[in-house]
Amino acid sequence: MKIFDFKVSSTRLDTLDKNCYSFFEQKNYSNLPYKLTLNNNQLRKIQIQSDKSFNSIQKNQILSFIVEDVVTFVSKIDSNEIFFIKGKLGNDTLIKYWLYHTFFPILLTFESRYYFLHAGAVEIENTPVLFIADAFGGKSTMTDFFMKKGHTMISDDKVGTYEKDNMILSVPSYPYHRPYRKMEDLGLFVENFAKDSKPINCIFNLVKSDENSDIFINKISGIEKFKALKYATDIDLPINQKQRFQSLTNIANKVDIYDITIPWDLNRLEEVYQTIVEFIKNKKVI
Repeated sequence: MKIFDFKVSSTRLDTLDKNCYSFFEQKNYSNLPYKLTLNNNQLRKIQIQSDKSFNSIQKNQILSFIVEDVVTFVSKIDSNEIFFIKGKLGNDTLIKYWLYHTFFPILLTFESRYYFLHAGAVEIENTPVLFIADAFGGKSTMTDFFMKKGHTMISDDKVGTYEKDNMILSVPSYPYHRPYRKMEDLGLFVENFAKDSKPINCIFNLVKSDENSDIFINKISGIEKFKALKYATDIDLPINQKQRFQSLTNIANKVDIYDITIPWDLNRLEEVYQTIVEFIKNKKVI
């Protein structure tokens, strides 16, 4: 199984291609001098440590990600190897959750492979469409609704992006979907999951509105577009800042972003769904 388009395997790298990370258990871990404490909504104490400053990330710089009493992940930048040390509360389910959901995207961010957006994403007309929103703004509900309609899932939480041939591509995350709120849970396995990275069609910024309001789609530009993307940035760490700003700017310049008003009534989701699908088919502002 691929995670953000990389294989994570317990097989040694010399038998695999460069798009694979080896994953092994080790017993010991030493504290490192440079530290970042992360806030999270899983009620865990989490810290990133490194042997060098976070101001300038270097090849072979050691990076560790510590979930207190659960698991510690350790990797050298660009080594394509990840080691883990199981904590006293650690188990296979929790290790998989913290690897897939949090540490691996952070590692890929440190290695400047992807720029991550906090978004749901599905394919419409065989092209990636992303949903961003304020907290509790409906992106998970929207993603789930499209999936129930048979649309291929790209991600229900984190979308890795990168530039190729002057286009911004979205990266399939991992084939799990969580249509409910539960801590440290990857969710349900998804069969209809995207296999390849593809150029992003557009991004919808979901704007909560009155339950009786009309549904409007309006293209945004300029500072409002940049602000929407900045708010939707998923891994906002004080690293690689110049490069990350350039990545954000490239997304703003090369991907269409639209505000769409969402009547706050589940009974109108079908109407919202049909509006979005028709819009993508025609690709013109309604």
